[in-house]
Amino acid sequence: MSTFTIHPIVMGTKRFDKGMMTYQQGYGQPYVIPIYSWFLEGGNKRILVDTGELRPLQSPDREQAIGGKIYTFEEGLARFGLAPEDIDIVIHTHLHADHCENDYKCVNAEIHVHEKELERIHDPHPLDFRYLEDHILDVEENGQLRIVRQDMQIVPGVRVVHTPAHTEGGLTVLVDTTQGTAAITGFCVIQENFEPPQEVRAMEMEVIPPGTCTNPTQAYDTMLKVREMADIIIPLHEPRFAALDSIP
Repeated sequence: MSTFTIHPIVMGTKRFDKGMMTYQQGYGQPYVIPIYSWFLEGGNKRILVDTGELRPLQSPDREQAIGGKIYTFEEGLARFGLAPEDIDIVIHTHLHADHCENDYKCVNAEIHVHEKELERIHDPHPLDFRYLEDHILDVEENGQLRIVRQDMQIVPGVRVVHTPAHTEGGLTVLVDTTQGTAAITGFCVIQENFEPPQEVRAMEMEVIPPGTCTNPTQAYDTMLKVREMADIIIPLHEPRFAALDSIP
């Protein structure tokens, strides 16, 4: 059985209202989230989950806000002796721009994406401005895309599960580690979404859906499903991972 170590690499940030993360909670609170690319070390393939921002803002105040260093794509990969052309597989949680802006640099990679994300990036709804097809046209034309239509294994020890919550085609990535199954969520949340404060739990809510979601009740149920699947939950934008070299 293949096991992996997950390396979080900060490849961008966003500063916005906390309510963008926590549905019906935290409105009016300024908040900074890290944007990650996750390097899965193990097996015989070099795998990334998402590719981050093309030109991340690298500033002391942003790094202080997240508690970790911000890298360009090349700088982040170089920490592990890699260059973009060394990547064999990219798995996308979804295709919002900040998760796929460096795809075109991974010229030798197979890029796995759910069919609903591909449909949406080519035909975005006016309410969702985060899709920009320019970021995937090169890899699509090069024949690099691998369309996910059902839950499946990507390689031994890494599989994807369709988890519509933040977007219609969100994919949660389940990774076998030495400490059990880790779930890199296919939706944009922080730790608080999975561990609500007391005032939210008092309303009999076990989790908080993503602040932007396709259907809040479906998103809530999807989060419970993911929680049951995993021994280690990795919320996609949780700031504390910015200070970590590896999970577990």
